[in-house]
Amino acid sequence: MHSTNKQGAMEGVPELGRIRLSSMRPSGNNKGLFTSDLSVNEFLLVKELGFDPLGLVVGSSIYHIGIQMPAMTVNKELEVLSKAMYNARSLAMARMEEEATALGADGVVGVRLEVGRQEWGENLAEFIAIGTAIRARNGKSYRIPDGRPFTSEFSGQEFWTLMKAGYRPLSLVLGSCVYHVGYQGLRQMFKTIGQNNEMPTYTQALYTARELAQTRMQQEAQQVGADGVVGARIVEFSHGWGSHVIEYFALGTSVVAVNAEHAIPSPALTINLSQ
Repeated sequence: MHSTNKQGAMEGVPELGRIRLSSMRPSGNNKGLFTSDLSVNEFLLVKELGFDPLGLVVGSSIYHIGIQMPAMTVNKELEVLSKAMYNARSLAMARMEEEATALGADGVVGVRLEVGRQEWGENLAEFIAIGTAIRARNGKSYRIPDGRPFTSEFSGQEFWTLMKAGYRPLSLVLGSCVYHVGYQGLRQMFKTIGQNNEMPTYTQALYTARELAQTRMQQEAQQVGADGVVGARIVEFSHGWGSHVIEYFALGTSVVAVNAEHAIPSPALTINLSQ
């Protein structure tokens, strides 16, 4: 996810957000206060790894989704909608990164991207990015090459395991494709009545849409110099556009090796004594 915001910029963050972030930083008699959505186990593992949680950081964008009308029987990407869905998530992510930068974070773990709609806006959708900003205690920078904090979906346990194995996260990478699945014609419909047949129109439409989303996600990972993407998945959404317009959304966390030796932590048997 690439934003054009300069390091330390707070464009798009509301005044109340800036006040909240300022009150969390230590200064004078104020010892500071962190917030996080980490569980107790996640919090302790992040601390054990040498990182301190700094605060829950949020980015939001309410976006108007345009209209693009395809031919009924044509398989076609709806580029207007694809760009809208991508740009809206990019704005939310950029603002979350701005909040993390304001706290002096090295990165954000446990990032969630959510899309919601309000009754008062038929063609509006709110895109939210939220996660916990963290900073290394050893003073070493874990930011990505362009100076932004790293971002990842990893839980505290996953972050601990990845770092212990000699890798580190770079950024959340995504690809979006909104695709119109063409309606089959009457001739094709009558040919398939009562028969077992592949539906080539539908097969190729969904196949192509997934490939476009995945390709765009991989391109983002290549742009940040990643070795690979962990936790990649492709999710299908309709967003109320109708049954023949579908968004395929590819998402994962790009990672890079920090040393050649990857010592995988051995699993340990634990017994829950609280039951």
